[in-house]
Amino acid sequence: ELLLSFAEPAGAELGRRLRDIERALAPTFEALPKDEAGLLAPRGARHLVHHYFARQHGWLIAGLEPHGMRSETSQVHEVAILHDRVPALIDELLSGGRMQLGLSLADVSAVAALLERLLMNETAKVLVKAFQVNGHNVDEALGEEELHEVVTSYLLMFHRTSDEVSDEEHRLFKELAQQDQDEYYSGLIEFGRDMARNFVYSRRHTANPFVPQRYTFDMAAKIVDALVHRYGRWQNAECTLMKEDLMEIEADVTGLVPLSRFYGHSSPHGYLFHESRDYLRQIGALEEGAPGRPHVRIVNYLLGPSNCVASSPYLSVCCLSECEALMGEVEERLRAPAAAPGRLLDLVATLSSSTVDAPRVLSQDLDARLHAIAEKNDGEVPLHGRLFAQWLHLAFPRECPFPHKAGDASALTPAEFGRGFVASESEMKMHTSANASSPMNVTMGREELQWMSQWSEEEELIADYRASGLSARWGSVGSLAWRLGALLVVGGLVGALGLGGRKGVAGSVLLPTHSKSHYV
Repeated sequence: ELLLSFAEPAGAELGRRLRDIERALAPTFEALPKDEAGLLAPRGARHLVHHYFARQHGWLIAGLEPHGMRSETSQVHEVAILHDRVPALIDELLSGGRMQLGLSLADVSAVAALLERLLMNETAKVLVKAFQVNGHNVDEALGEEELHEVVTSYLLMFHRTSDEVSDEEHRLFKELAQQDQDEYYSGLIEFGRDMARNFVYSRRHTANPFVPQRYTFDMAAKIVDALVHRYGRWQNAECTLMKEDLMEIEADVTGLVPLSRFYGHSSPHGYLFHESRDYLRQIGALEEGAPGRPHVRIVNYLLGPSNCVASSPYLSVCCLSECEALMGEVEERLRAPAAAPGRLLDLVATLSSSTVDAPRVLSQDLDARLHAIAEKNDGEVPLHGRLFAQWLHLAFPRECPFPHKAGDASALTPAEFGRGFVASESEMKMHTSANASSPMNVTMGREELQWMSQWSEEEELIADYRASGLSARWGSVGSLAWRLGALLVVGGLVGALGLGGRKGVAGSVLLPTHSKSHYV
């Protein structure tokens, strides 16, 4: 009730949205470890909300980046933004012992609904700008063609923060985009028009057919609300084309592209693969396991921030992760936080993806690695940890990203990284020349490439398995820690609110590494 008191609009519409979110969250909630009361620890709640938005919409929300993208994931509390957006909520959470022991499914659903609503409220500021740049006041009702023009402006602004360009620059850019034969921009504009037409059609039974229809700001807001929710799936067609491009120059079926080929590739779809080596390393898309032979991880690159559309500093729309869907199937079938390796092997062998047919026989190496994970965890494999994510990367190298240890990568946008984001001509030439002079980059076989996956035995449990009692040696959490953690997770979730471009497989022998686990 406290969380939802900050969400508008209330009533039946919010109730329906809550039920939809709760249904979507339920399988993952059931699969996450919980305490004896069936409540979720703060880390688990953070994980659940992040994956909900990533899986449903391709949204990357500042403060809810993947765990490997942050060095202090368990302390996500954007205090300044919290006090800017919902200071009264912070006051209430700090008083009266709220959020004491954990979060129920209804609690997490309310957090997600509040976050979603506030993000939509922030994107409405872009709509205000779209009205103004087209010469309209927000209290002015628009004709249908005027509505289309406003929605088109909104979409073009959605690709960049609206303050980046002047009104005149926007109008010029819009005119060029509408005249351009570029397939992307023509498709983008048509997408916006389709959304507006869908809204007009939905009102056909309530509108007076004998008078010209007019559309208010609130009506336009409903259109862009639906647009933002569906944009991720629409733009994912571009991500699919980019993936196909990269697989054309892939080193065998490894999910790895030699950096020399990455820079030297002439994309038939017009994509520019020109991110610098330093930037690729920063976002976790560079594989440097073999000295002198760097490779780009296809999935990590696709899901990276350079391929996101940022409408504000706090919300970006990125490529949809195929691994999210695969993990969703695992959670749906198991409905448990851990499973025996044999059961997981049987299940994963039945999962198919855009590049993997099922059923299939998993390799002996995958079998051995999964059993090794189970041996360290009382005979079961925790589903929500780095080691299982790493194993999925080996099983689906073109769909599942390599999971970095906390702090090893960051979700820096090109603008945040700075001028070194684009590789210089000399840097690209150096790598492409190395490719021509070194046959090893071309002839290196899959078995050798498998050793470049940087497999490590260091576990990082995203959810708190201690609370579920799955392993006695993980101990227990005191109620004070739970209260503080609950406050921090809500701080991180709500504090991320506000406004925010597009543009390896393991070897046959287990790597000798150390074993250490901690929580992130």
